[in-house]
Amino acid sequence: MQVVKMYTTAVCPYCVRAKQILKSKGVEQIEEIRVDTNPDERMKMMEITGQRTVPQIFIGDTHVGGHDDLVALDGRGGLMPLLQGA
Repeated sequence: MQVVKMYTTAVCPYCVRAKQILKSKGVEQIEEIRVDTNPDERMKMMEITGQRTVPQIFIGDTHVGGHDDLVALDGRGGLMPLLQGA
């Protein structure tokens, strides 16, 4: 299983839902980076992704995007292969 990293905030319903989706796919651990408590991490996230909103999800070295992108990836059948490193 690939490493999953997610930029989040404490009060983000899309972050909660994205975590639920990933856990339902067998992801046991998500490295959460809280951008609401660490402004430097928000700046880093924006530099890497070009996005201001959370969640921003990485699976391995792949930037998946946000919640809607995760749902779309799963709908196309691409989430499990990416999680499995295929």
